[in-house]
Amino acid sequence: MKFDYVIVGGGSAGATLAARLSEDPDKTVCLLEAGGGGRDLVVRMPAGAVAMIPGRPKINNWALTTVPQAGLNGRRGYQPRGRTLGGSSAINAMLYVRGHASDYDDWAALGCHGWGWKDVLPYFKKSENNGEFTDDLHGTEGPLQVSAQQTPRLLTEAFVQAGEALQIPRRTDFNTGEHEGIGHYQVTQFHDSDKNGERCSAAAGFLFPVMDRPNLTVLTKAHVHRILFEGKRAVGVAFKKGGKRQEARVAREVILCGGAFHSPQLLQLSGIGDQADLAPLGIPVVHHAPEVGQNLQDHLDFILSYKTKDRDNFGISLSGAAKLIQEGLRWRKDGTGMLATPFAEGAAFLKTDPKRARPDIQLHFVIGIVDDHARRLHAGHGFSCHICVLRPKSTGTVRLSSADPSVAPMIDPQFLANREDLDTLIAGTRLARRIMGTAPVADYVDRELYIDREPSDKELENYIRARADTIYHPVGTCRMGEDPSAVVDSQLRVIGVEGLRVVDASIMPRLIGGNTNAPTIMIAEKAADMIRADSAGPQVVTR
Repeated sequence: MKFDYVIVGGGSAGATLAARLSEDPDKTVCLLEAGGGGRDLVVRMPAGAVAMIPGRPKINNWALTTVPQAGLNGRRGYQPRGRTLGGSSAINAMLYVRGHASDYDDWAALGCHGWGWKDVLPYFKKSENNGEFTDDLHGTEGPLQVSAQQTPRLLTEAFVQAGEALQIPRRTDFNTGEHEGIGHYQVTQFHDSDKNGERCSAAAGFLFPVMDRPNLTVLTKAHVHRILFEGKRAVGVAFKKGGKRQEARVAREVILCGGAFHSPQLLQLSGIGDQADLAPLGIPVVHHAPEVGQNLQDHLDFILSYKTKDRDNFGISLSGAAKLIQEGLRWRKDGTGMLATPFAEGAAFLKTDPKRARPDIQLHFVIGIVDDHARRLHAGHGFSCHICVLRPKSTGTVRLSSADPSVAPMIDPQFLANREDLDTLIAGTRLARRIMGTAPVADYVDRELYIDREPSDKELENYIRARADTIYHPVGTCRMGEDPSAVVDSQLRVIGVEGLRVVDASIMPRLIGGNTNAPTIMIAEKAADMIRADSAGPQVVTR
Protein backbone atom coordinates (compact mmCIF):
# COMPACT_ATOMS: atom_id res chain seq x y z
CA MET A 1 0.00 0.00 0.00
CA LYS A 2 1.30 3.46 -0.85
CA PHE A 3 -0.21 6.84 -0.03
CA ASP A 4 0.81 10.48 -0.06
CA TYR A 5 0.34 10.68 3.71
CA VAL A 6 0.15 8.04 6.43
CA ILE A 7 -1.23 9.30 9.75
CA VAL A 8 -0.54 7.21 12.86
CA GLY A 9 -3.27 7.57 15.47
CA GLY A 10 -6.93 8.39 14.93
CA GLY A 11 -7.47 10.54 18.01
CA SER A 12 -8.29 14.24 18.25
CA ALA A 13 -5.35 15.30 16.08
CA GLY A 14 -5.32 12.32 13.70
CA ALA A 15 -9.04 12.38 12.93
CA THR A 16 -8.92 16.13 12.30
CA LEU A 17 -5.81 15.92 10.12
CA ALA A 18 -7.09 12.99 8.05
CA ALA A 19 -10.29 14.85 7.27
CA ARG A 20 -8.49 18.06 6.32
CA LEU A 21 -5.71 16.53 4.19
CA SER A 22 -8.19 14.35 2.29
CA GLU A 23 -10.08 17.48 1.21
CA ASP A 24 -7.59 17.56 -1.67
CA PRO A 25 -8.82 14.81 -4.03
CA ASP A 26 -5.37 14.58 -5.60
CA LYS A 27 -3.77 13.46 -2.32
CA THR A 28 -4.22 10.00 -0.83
CA VAL A 29 -4.40 9.66 2.94
CA CYS A 30 -4.21 6.57 5.17
CA LEU A 31 -5.20 6.78 8.82
CA LEU A 32 -4.09 3.95 11.11
CA GLU A 33 -5.77 3.53 14.50
CA ALA A 34 -4.88 0.86 17.06
CA GLY A 35 -8.37 0.81 18.55
CA GLY A 36 -11.89 0.41 17.22
CA GLY A 37 -14.38 2.47 15.27
CA GLY A 38 -15.58 4.93 17.93
CA ARG A 39 -19.27 4.72 17.10
CA ASP A 40 -20.40 2.69 20.14
CA LEU A 41 -23.38 3.79 22.22
CA VAL A 42 -21.05 4.13 25.19
CA VAL A 43 -19.13 6.78 23.20
CA ARG A 44 -22.13 8.59 21.76
CA MET A 45 -23.92 8.84 25.12
CA PRO A 46 -21.95 11.42 27.15
CA ALA A 47 -22.51 9.69 30.49
CA GLY A 48 -20.97 6.56 28.98
CA ALA A 49 -17.59 8.04 29.90
CA VAL A 50 -18.04 6.58 33.39
CA ALA A 51 -17.87 3.10 31.85
CA MET A 52 -14.72 3.86 29.85
CA ILE A 53 -12.51 6.05 32.05
CA PRO A 54 -11.90 3.49 34.86
CA GLY A 55 -10.42 0.95 32.43
CA ARG A 56 -12.10 -1.98 34.18
CA PRO A 57 -12.53 -3.53 31.67
CA LYS A 58 -10.52 -1.64 29.04
CA ILE A 59 -13.28 -0.17 26.88
CA ASN A 60 -11.78 2.18 24.25
CA ASN A 61 -8.99 2.90 26.69
CA TRP A 62 -5.26 2.17 26.82
CA ALA A 63 -5.53 2.41 30.63
CA LEU A 64 -1.84 3.18 31.17
CA THR A 65 -0.03 3.60 34.48
CA THR A 66 2.96 5.64 35.60
CA VAL A 67 6.06 4.47 37.35
CA PRO A 68 5.89 4.92 41.16
CA GLN A 69 5.73 8.61 42.02
CA ALA A 70 7.89 9.75 44.92
CA GLY A 71 5.74 12.87 45.30
CA LEU A 72 2.60 10.72 45.67
CA ASN A 73 3.90 8.43 48.42
CA GLY A 74 5.28 5.97 45.90
CA ARG A 75 1.89 5.36 44.26
CA ARG A 76 1.57 4.53 40.57
CA GLY A 77 -0.60 7.07 38.79
CA TYR A 78 -3.32 6.05 36.36
CA GLN A 79 -3.34 7.44 32.81
CA PRO A 80 -6.48 6.69 30.78
CA ARG A 81 -6.07 7.50 27.08
CA GLY A 82 -8.56 6.89 24.30
CA ARG A 83 -7.99 3.84 22.10
CA THR A 84 -10.53 4.25 19.33
CA LEU A 85 -11.29 6.64 16.47
CA GLY A 86 -11.66 9.97 18.23
CA GLY A 87 -9.03 9.00 20.80
CA SER A 88 -9.42 10.69 24.16
CA SER A 89 -12.14 12.94 22.73
CA ALA A 90 -14.26 9.76 22.63
CA ILE A 91 -13.91 9.07 26.36
CA ASN A 92 -13.37 12.47 27.98
CA ALA A 93 -15.72 14.93 29.68
CA MET A 94 -16.27 16.81 26.37
CA LEU A 95 -15.11 20.13 27.82
CA TYR A 96 -14.30 22.79 25.24
CA VAL A 97 -11.53 24.95 26.72
CA ARG A 98 -8.90 26.88 24.77
CA GLY A 99 -6.72 28.16 27.61
CA HIS A 100 -5.45 31.68 28.23
CA ALA A 101 -4.23 33.90 25.37
CA SER A 102 -0.90 34.34 27.13
CA ASP A 103 -0.28 30.58 27.00
CA TYR A 104 0.21 30.79 23.25
CA ASP A 105 2.09 34.07 23.41
CA ASP A 106 4.46 32.23 25.76
CA TRP A 107 4.99 29.61 23.04
CA ALA A 108 5.86 32.32 20.54
CA ALA A 109 8.25 33.94 23.03
CA LEU A 110 10.04 30.59 23.33
CA GLY A 111 10.76 30.69 19.59
CA CYS A 112 7.70 28.84 18.27
CA HIS A 113 7.11 31.25 15.43
CA GLY A 114 3.51 31.54 14.28
CA TRP A 115 2.01 30.06 17.46
CA GLY A 116 0.95 33.20 19.35
CA TRP A 117 -2.69 33.79 20.32
CA LYS A 118 -3.42 35.88 17.23
CA ASP A 119 -1.97 33.07 15.10
CA VAL A 120 -3.91 30.18 16.64
CA LEU A 121 -7.28 31.91 17.16
CA PRO A 122 -8.28 31.54 13.48
CA TYR A 123 -7.79 27.77 13.77
CA PHE A 124 -9.88 27.51 16.91
CA LYS A 125 -12.60 29.37 15.02
CA LYS A 126 -12.16 27.27 11.88
CA SER A 127 -12.71 24.03 13.77
CA GLU A 128 -15.90 24.91 15.65
CA ASN A 129 -19.59 25.18 15.00
CA ASN A 130 -20.59 27.03 18.13
CA GLY A 131 -24.27 26.86 18.96
CA GLU A 132 -24.07 29.46 21.73
CA PHE A 133 -21.76 32.27 20.61
CA THR A 134 -21.58 33.95 17.20
CA ASP A 135 -19.11 36.75 17.87
CA ASP A 136 -15.68 37.44 16.38
CA LEU A 137 -14.04 34.95 18.74
CA HIS A 138 -16.05 31.93 17.65
CA GLY A 139 -16.78 29.93 14.53
CA THR A 140 -20.13 28.64 13.35
CA GLU A 141 -19.20 26.64 10.26
CA GLY A 142 -16.62 24.12 11.52
CA PRO A 143 -17.08 20.36 11.99
CA LEU A 144 -16.63 20.36 15.80
CA GLN A 145 -20.01 20.87 17.44
CA VAL A 146 -19.67 23.14 20.49
CA SER A 147 -22.60 24.11 22.68
CA ALA A 148 -23.88 24.95 26.09
CA GLN A 149 -24.69 21.91 28.20
CA GLN A 150 -28.04 20.32 27.42
CA THR A 151 -29.40 19.97 30.96
CA PRO A 152 -27.04 21.10 33.74
CA ARG A 153 -28.10 20.26 37.29
CA LEU A 154 -29.40 22.83 39.77
CA LEU A 155 -26.56 21.67 41.99
CA THR A 156 -24.06 23.09 39.48
CA GLU A 157 -25.81 26.45 39.49
CA ALA A 158 -25.56 26.41 43.29
CA PHE A 159 -21.78 25.99 42.93
CA VAL A 160 -21.63 29.00 40.60
CA GLN A 161 -23.77 31.11 42.92
CA ALA A 162 -21.55 30.18 45.88
CA GLY A 163 -18.59 31.53 43.95
CA GLU A 164 -20.47 34.72 43.18
CA ALA A 165 -21.23 35.11 46.89
CA LEU A 166 -17.45 35.20 47.40
CA GLN A 167 -17.13 37.96 44.77
CA ILE A 168 -15.88 35.64 42.04
CA PRO A 169 -17.30 37.01 38.78
CA ARG A 170 -19.62 34.81 36.75
CA ARG A 171 -18.15 34.13 33.29
CA THR A 172 -20.38 33.00 30.44
CA ASP A 173 -17.56 32.33 27.97
CA PHE A 174 -14.25 30.81 29.06
CA ASN A 175 -12.82 30.84 25.52
CA THR A 176 -12.15 34.50 24.79
CA GLY A 177 -8.46 34.36 25.72
CA GLU A 178 -9.24 35.58 29.25
CA HIS A 179 -10.96 33.09 31.53
CA GLU A 180 -10.89 34.22 35.16
CA GLY A 181 -14.24 33.55 36.84
CA ILE A 182 -16.84 30.88 37.56
CA GLY A 183 -19.61 29.42 35.43
CA HIS A 184 -20.56 26.46 33.23
CA TYR A 185 -18.28 24.69 30.77
CA GLN A 186 -19.10 24.58 27.09
CA VAL A 187 -19.00 21.08 25.64
CA THR A 188 -18.24 19.28 22.37
CA GLN A 189 -21.77 17.98 21.88
CA PHE A 190 -24.17 17.84 18.97
CA HIS A 191 -26.90 20.46 19.12
CA ASP A 192 -28.88 19.65 15.97
CA SER A 193 -32.13 17.71 15.72
CA ASP A 194 -30.64 14.45 14.43
CA LYS A 195 -27.91 13.90 17.02
CA ASN A 196 -28.91 16.34 19.74
CA GLY A 197 -27.16 15.52 22.99
CA GLU A 198 -24.66 13.06 21.54
CA ARG A 199 -20.94 13.43 22.13
CA CYS A 200 -19.11 15.09 19.27
CA SER A 201 -15.70 13.42 19.35
CA ALA A 202 -13.13 14.60 16.84
CA ALA A 203 -13.98 11.52 14.78
CA ALA A 204 -17.72 12.21 14.90
CA GLY A 205 -17.19 15.83 13.93
CA PHE A 206 -14.41 15.65 11.36
CA LEU A 207 -13.92 12.08 10.18
CA PHE A 208 -17.17 10.14 10.06
CA PRO A 209 -18.89 12.55 7.64
CA VAL A 210 -16.09 12.07 5.06
CA MET A 211 -15.29 8.35 5.42
CA ASP A 212 -16.59 7.66 1.92
CA ARG A 213 -13.94 9.79 0.21
CA PRO A 214 -12.15 7.56 -2.33
CA ASN A 215 -8.76 9.06 -1.43
CA LEU A 216 -9.14 8.31 2.30
CA THR A 217 -8.34 4.90 3.79
CA VAL A 218 -9.08 4.33 7.48
CA LEU A 219 -7.81 1.15 9.11
CA THR A 220 -8.81 0.36 12.70
CA LYS A 221 -7.24 -2.23 15.01
CA ALA A 222 -3.98 -1.48 13.21
CA HIS A 223 -1.14 -1.10 15.72
CA VAL A 224 1.90 0.64 14.26
CA HIS A 225 5.17 -0.89 15.45
CA ARG A 226 7.78 1.33 13.84
CA ILE A 227 8.54 3.96 11.22
CA LEU A 228 10.38 2.71 8.13
CA PHE A 229 13.41 4.71 7.02
CA GLU A 230 15.64 4.79 3.98
CA GLY A 231 18.64 6.63 5.32
CA LYS A 232 17.25 9.70 7.06
CA ARG A 233 13.95 9.73 5.18
CA ALA A 234 10.73 8.23 6.55
CA VAL A 235 9.21 6.09 3.80
CA GLY A 236 6.35 4.38 5.63
CA VAL A 237 5.31 2.43 8.71
CA ALA A 238 5.09 -1.21 9.73
CA PHE A 239 1.94 -2.27 11.57
CA LYS A 240 0.01 -5.32 12.68
CA LYS A 241 -3.64 -5.87 11.87
CA GLY A 242 -5.41 -9.15 12.55
CA GLY A 243 -2.12 -10.67 13.66
CA LYS A 244 -0.54 -10.02 10.26
CA ARG A 245 2.41 -7.69 9.70
CA GLN A 246 1.77 -5.11 7.00
CA GLU A 247 3.37 -1.96 5.65
CA ALA A 248 2.01 1.37 4.48
CA ARG A 249 4.42 3.39 2.34
CA VAL A 250 4.37 7.13 1.67
CA ALA A 251 5.18 9.39 -1.25
CA ARG A 252 5.30 12.46 0.99
CA GLU A 253 5.07 12.19 4.78
CA VAL A 254 4.51 10.02 7.83
CA ILE A 255 2.65 12.01 10.48
CA LEU A 256 2.53 10.86 14.11
CA CYS A 257 -0.63 11.69 16.04
CA GLY A 258 -0.24 9.26 18.93
CA GLY A 259 -0.27 11.78 21.75
CA ALA A 260 2.17 12.59 24.54
CA PHE A 261 2.87 8.93 25.35
CA HIS A 262 2.70 7.02 22.08
CA SER A 263 4.35 9.52 19.71
CA PRO A 264 7.64 9.58 21.65
CA GLN A 265 7.39 5.82 22.16
CA LEU A 266 7.11 5.24 18.40
CA LEU A 267 9.97 7.65 17.66
CA GLN A 268 12.18 5.79 20.11
CA LEU A 269 11.13 2.37 18.79
CA SER A 270 12.09 3.65 15.33
CA GLY A 271 15.56 4.85 16.32
CA ILE A 272 14.91 8.54 17.06
CA GLY A 273 15.83 9.27 20.66
CA ASP A 274 18.71 9.22 23.09
CA GLN A 275 21.24 6.70 21.84
CA ALA A 276 22.20 5.91 25.44
CA ASP A 277 18.65 4.63 26.01
CA LEU A 278 18.19 2.93 22.64
CA ALA A 279 21.48 1.01 22.43
CA PRO A 280 20.82 -1.27 25.46
CA LEU A 281 17.51 -2.27 23.85
CA GLY A 282 19.19 -3.17 20.57
CA ILE A 283 17.45 -0.41 18.62
CA PRO A 284 19.61 1.03 15.79
CA VAL A 285 19.88 4.81 16.04
CA VAL A 286 18.56 6.71 13.04
CA HIS A 287 18.96 10.11 14.68
CA HIS A 288 20.31 10.95 18.13
CA ALA A 289 17.62 13.15 19.70
CA PRO A 290 18.02 13.17 23.50
CA GLU A 291 14.94 15.28 24.20
CA VAL A 292 12.43 12.81 22.69
CA GLY A 293 10.29 11.76 25.65
CA GLN A 294 11.52 14.60 27.87
CA ASN A 295 9.53 17.66 29.02
CA LEU A 296 6.41 15.66 30.05
CA GLN A 297 3.95 18.02 31.76
CA ASP A 298 0.54 17.18 33.14
CA HIS A 299 -2.16 18.68 35.34
CA LEU A 300 -2.06 17.08 38.78
CA ASP A 301 -5.54 17.01 40.29
CA PHE A 302 -6.82 16.83 43.87
CA ILE A 303 -10.47 16.07 44.56
CA LEU A 304 -12.80 17.20 47.33
CA SER A 305 -15.80 14.86 47.60
CA TYR A 306 -19.08 15.34 49.43
CA LYS A 307 -22.07 13.19 50.35
CA THR A 308 -25.53 14.70 49.82
CA LYS A 309 -29.12 13.66 50.42
CA ASP A 310 -30.07 15.22 47.10
CA ARG A 311 -30.79 12.69 44.33
CA ASP A 312 -30.56 14.97 41.28
CA ASN A 313 -27.03 13.74 40.59
CA PHE A 314 -25.17 10.49 40.09
CA GLY A 315 -24.91 7.94 42.86
CA ILE A 316 -25.45 4.36 43.93
CA SER A 317 -28.96 3.76 45.24
CA LEU A 318 -32.17 2.02 44.25
CA SER A 319 -33.87 5.32 43.51
CA GLY A 320 -30.83 6.45 41.55
CA ALA A 321 -30.88 3.30 39.42
CA ALA A 322 -34.58 3.75 38.65
CA LYS A 323 -33.97 7.37 37.69
CA LEU A 324 -31.14 6.43 35.34
CA ILE A 325 -33.49 4.14 33.42
CA GLN A 326 -35.91 7.02 32.97
CA GLU A 327 -33.08 9.35 32.02
CA GLY A 328 -31.82 6.85 29.46
CA LEU A 329 -35.20 6.85 27.74
CA ARG A 330 -35.23 10.65 27.85
CA TRP A 331 -31.78 10.90 26.26
CA ARG A 332 -32.75 8.46 23.50
CA LYS A 333 -35.86 10.53 22.82
CA ASP A 334 -34.47 14.08 22.66
CA GLY A 335 -30.83 14.11 23.80
CA THR A 336 -31.44 15.89 27.09
CA GLY A 337 -31.36 14.93 30.76
CA MET A 338 -28.73 13.54 33.10
CA LEU A 339 -27.17 11.19 30.56
CA ALA A 340 -26.32 14.16 28.34
CA THR A 341 -24.07 15.52 31.08
CA PRO A 342 -20.30 15.97 30.83
CA PHE A 343 -20.19 15.19 34.58
CA ALA A 344 -17.81 18.13 35.06
CA GLU A 345 -20.50 20.79 34.66
CA GLY A 346 -19.13 23.67 36.74
CA ALA A 347 -16.01 25.63 35.81
CA ALA A 348 -13.73 28.05 37.61
CA PHE A 349 -10.37 29.59 36.74
CA LEU A 350 -8.99 31.35 39.79
CA LYS A 351 -5.93 33.10 41.19
CA THR A 352 -4.51 31.85 44.48
CA ASP A 353 -2.94 35.31 44.81
CA PRO A 354 -4.75 38.36 43.40
CA LYS A 355 -1.38 39.78 42.33
CA ARG A 356 -0.97 37.03 39.72
CA ALA A 357 -1.35 38.09 36.11
CA ARG A 358 -3.59 35.14 35.24
CA PRO A 359 -5.42 32.28 36.97
CA ASP A 360 -3.15 29.55 38.32
CA ILE A 361 -5.76 26.95 39.31
CA GLN A 362 -8.76 25.40 37.61
CA LEU A 363 -11.81 23.82 39.24
CA HIS A 364 -14.04 21.13 37.77
CA PHE A 365 -17.33 20.75 39.66
CA VAL A 366 -18.64 17.21 39.09
CA ILE A 367 -22.18 15.97 39.77
CA GLY A 368 -21.05 12.73 41.37
CA ILE A 369 -18.45 11.39 43.77
CA VAL A 370 -15.21 10.80 41.87
CA ASP A 371 -12.66 8.72 43.74
CA ASP A 372 -9.61 7.16 42.09
CA HIS A 373 -10.91 7.86 38.56
CA ALA A 374 -14.32 6.32 39.42
CA ARG A 375 -12.57 3.05 40.26
CA ARG A 376 -13.50 3.34 43.95
CA LEU A 377 -17.24 3.54 44.44
CA HIS A 378 -19.30 4.90 47.34
CA ALA A 379 -22.87 4.06 48.23
CA GLY A 380 -25.29 6.94 48.12
CA HIS A 381 -25.12 10.22 46.23
CA GLY A 382 -22.70 13.11 46.17
CA PHE A 383 -20.59 15.56 44.20
CA SER A 384 -16.96 16.56 43.81
CA CYS A 385 -14.75 19.55 43.21
CA HIS A 386 -11.45 18.99 41.40
CA ILE A 387 -8.51 21.36 41.82
CA CYS A 388 -5.52 21.40 39.46
CA VAL A 389 -2.40 23.53 39.08
CA LEU A 390 -2.61 25.10 35.63
CA ARG A 391 1.08 25.60 34.86
CA PRO A 392 3.07 23.04 36.85
CA LYS A 393 6.80 23.45 37.25
CA SER A 394 7.41 19.70 37.60
CA THR A 395 8.38 17.89 34.40
CA GLY A 396 8.89 14.21 33.66
CA THR A 397 9.72 11.69 30.96
CA VAL A 398 8.38 8.98 28.68
CA ARG A 399 10.95 6.26 27.97
CA LEU A 400 10.93 2.77 26.50
CA SER A 401 10.74 -0.15 28.87
CA SER A 402 11.19 -2.63 26.02
CA ALA A 403 11.88 -2.81 22.30
CA ASP A 404 8.57 -4.69 22.04
CA PRO A 405 5.93 -2.26 20.63
CA SER A 406 3.17 -4.02 22.56
CA VAL A 407 4.78 -3.11 25.90
CA ALA A 408 3.66 0.24 27.32
CA PRO A 409 6.32 2.92 27.80
CA MET A 410 7.56 4.03 31.21
CA ILE A 411 5.62 7.17 32.10
CA ASP A 412 7.17 9.32 34.82
CA PRO A 413 5.42 12.68 35.27
CA GLN A 414 7.52 13.51 38.37
CA PHE A 415 4.42 14.87 40.08
CA LEU A 416 5.21 17.40 42.85
CA ALA A 417 8.95 17.24 42.16
CA ASN A 418 8.85 21.04 42.35
CA ARG A 419 7.64 22.29 45.75
CA GLU A 420 5.89 25.28 44.15
CA ASP A 421 3.31 22.93 42.59
CA LEU A 422 2.40 21.55 46.00
CA ASP A 423 2.12 25.02 47.56
CA THR A 424 -0.16 26.18 44.74
CA LEU A 425 -2.33 23.07 45.08
CA ILE A 426 -2.66 23.60 48.83
CA ALA A 427 -3.70 27.22 48.29
CA GLY A 428 -6.11 26.20 45.54
CA THR A 429 -7.66 23.53 47.75
CA ARG A 430 -8.30 26.08 50.48
CA LEU A 431 -9.96 28.38 47.96
CA ALA A 432 -12.13 25.53 46.64
CA ARG A 433 -13.16 24.56 50.19
CA ARG A 434 -14.26 28.16 50.80
CA ILE A 435 -16.56 27.93 47.78
CA MET A 436 -17.89 24.52 48.84
CA GLY A 437 -18.54 25.86 52.33
CA THR A 438 -20.62 28.78 51.03
CA ALA A 439 -24.38 28.79 50.39
CA PRO A 440 -26.14 27.74 48.29
CA VAL A 441 -23.84 24.81 47.41
CA ALA A 442 -23.05 24.27 51.10
CA ASP A 443 -26.76 23.63 51.66
CA TYR A 444 -26.43 20.42 49.63
CA VAL A 445 -23.58 19.04 51.76
CA ASP A 446 -24.37 16.20 54.13
CA ARG A 447 -20.73 15.50 54.94
CA GLU A 448 -17.29 15.79 53.38
CA LEU A 449 -15.35 12.63 52.62
CA TYR A 450 -11.77 12.19 53.88
CA ILE A 451 -11.48 15.66 55.44
CA ASP A 452 -13.58 16.11 58.59
CA ARG A 453 -12.31 19.50 59.85
CA GLU A 454 -10.24 22.49 58.77
CA PRO A 455 -6.84 20.94 58.00
CA SER A 456 -3.42 22.41 58.54
CA ASP A 457 -1.10 22.88 55.56
CA LYS A 458 0.79 19.75 56.59
CA GLU A 459 -2.44 17.76 56.77
CA LEU A 460 -3.49 19.03 53.34
CA GLU A 461 -0.09 18.05 51.99
CA ASN A 462 -0.62 14.54 53.34
CA TYR A 463 -4.10 14.33 51.77
CA ILE A 464 -2.73 15.51 48.42
CA ARG A 465 0.19 13.10 48.40
CA ALA A 466 -2.17 10.24 49.31
CA ARG A 467 -4.93 10.92 46.77
CA ALA A 468 -3.92 13.33 43.96
CA ASP A 469 -3.46 12.12 40.37
CA THR A 470 -3.74 13.32 36.79
CA ILE A 471 -6.76 15.05 35.29
CA TYR A 472 -5.69 13.71 31.87
CA HIS A 473 -3.71 16.50 30.16
CA PRO A 474 -0.24 15.09 29.34
CA VAL A 475 1.77 17.15 26.82
CA GLY A 476 5.25 18.20 25.79
CA THR A 477 7.23 15.02 25.05
CA CYS A 478 8.05 15.97 21.42
CA ARG A 479 8.68 19.62 22.21
CA MET A 480 8.36 22.23 19.49
CA GLY A 481 11.03 24.89 19.24
CA GLU A 482 13.81 26.47 17.20
CA ASP A 483 16.60 25.68 19.66
CA PRO A 484 19.11 22.86 19.03
CA SER A 485 17.48 20.38 21.43
CA ALA A 486 13.85 20.71 20.24
CA VAL A 487 12.24 17.58 18.77
CA VAL A 488 10.16 19.34 16.10
CA ASP A 489 10.43 22.77 14.51
CA SER A 490 7.66 25.36 14.26
CA GLN A 491 6.33 23.52 11.19
CA LEU A 492 6.12 20.35 13.36
CA ARG A 493 8.77 18.59 11.24
CA VAL A 494 10.95 16.18 13.19
CA ILE A 495 14.40 17.71 13.35
CA GLY A 496 17.21 15.69 11.78
CA VAL A 497 15.17 13.53 9.41
CA GLU A 498 12.97 13.95 6.34
CA GLY A 499 9.32 13.18 5.65
CA LEU A 500 8.23 12.96 9.29
CA ARG A 501 6.10 15.24 11.46
CA VAL A 502 4.44 15.05 14.86
CA VAL A 503 1.00 16.63 15.17
CA ASP A 504 -0.56 16.26 18.63
CA ALA A 505 -0.31 17.58 22.20
CA SER A 506 3.22 16.22 22.55
CA ILE A 507 4.55 19.20 20.57
CA MET A 508 3.41 21.77 23.16
CA PRO A 509 6.51 23.41 24.65
CA ARG A 510 4.52 24.29 27.75
CA LEU A 511 1.23 23.03 29.13
CA ILE A 512 -1.59 25.47 28.52
CA GLY A 513 -3.80 26.74 31.33
CA GLY A 514 -6.81 24.52 30.70
CA ASN A 515 -8.08 21.32 29.13
CA THR A 516 -6.09 20.14 26.12
CA ASN A 517 -8.60 18.65 23.67
CA ALA A 518 -9.59 21.86 21.86
CA PRO A 519 -5.94 22.99 21.59
CA THR A 520 -4.97 19.60 20.14
CA ILE A 521 -7.62 19.96 17.44
CA MET A 522 -6.35 23.49 16.79
CA ILE A 523 -2.81 22.13 16.36
CA ALA A 524 -4.07 19.66 13.74
CA GLU A 525 -6.01 22.37 11.89
CA LYS A 526 -2.91 24.57 11.73
CA ALA A 527 -0.70 21.63 10.74
CA ALA A 528 -3.01 20.77 7.84
CA ASP A 529 -2.46 24.24 6.39
CA MET A 530 1.29 23.96 6.93
CA ILE A 531 1.44 20.61 5.15
CA ARG A 532 -0.63 21.86 2.23
CA ALA A 533 1.54 24.95 1.93
CA ASP A 534 4.72 22.90 1.86
CA SER A 535 4.52 22.57 -1.91
CA ALA A 536 8.22 21.81 -2.27
CA GLY A 537 7.79 18.70 -0.13
CA PRO A 538 9.11 18.02 3.36
CA GLN A 539 12.77 18.91 3.79
CA VAL A 540 15.35 17.77 6.31
CA VAL A 541 15.62 20.11 9.28
CA THR A 542 19.05 20.31 10.90
CA ARG A 543 20.67 22.15 13.73
